[in-house]
Amino acid sequence: MAKDSPKTRAAKSAAAKAAATARKKAKAVPAEHVNGFMEFIRTQGVVGLAVGLVLGVQIKAVVDSLIASFINPILGLVLPGTGDLSKKTFTITIGDKSALFTYGAFISVLLSFVVVAAVVYFIIKGLKLDKLDKKKD
Repeated sequence: MAKDSPKTRAAKSAAAKAAATARKKAKAVPAEHVNGFMEFIRTQGVVGLAVGLVLGVQIKAVVDSLIASFINPILGLVLPGTGDLSKKTFTITIGDKSALFTYGAFISVLLSFVVVAAVVYFIIKGLKLDKLDKKKD
C-alpha cells in the first residue's frame, strides 16, 4: 500500500476539520430560528395556502365526477338536442365557412368551477381553517 504524500495528508486533514466544523454548526440550531420560521409560516398564510391547495385538488376531482355523471345527463335531457350537456354544440355558417361552438363543454367547466369554489369556501369557513393563520400587526 502506498503512503499518502504530505499534500494529500494535509488536504485530508483540512477536509476532516471542515466536516467537524460543519457538524458542530448543524447541531447548534438556535431555538429562535425555529420559532422565527414557525412565525413566518403563520403570518404569511402558508398553512391556509397548503390546505386550500390540497382540498381544492381533491374536491375538484369529486365535483368533476359529480357533474359528468349526474348534472350533465340531467341538463342534457332538459336542453334541446341529444346527448348530455358537455356534448351540446351549435354551428354558425357564413358563406362556405362554418364554426362549431361547444357551449355545453364550457358551461360544464364553468359549473364545475363554481361548485368547487363554493365547496372549498364552505369547508374552510365551516372548519374555521381561516383562523389558523396569524394576522399581521
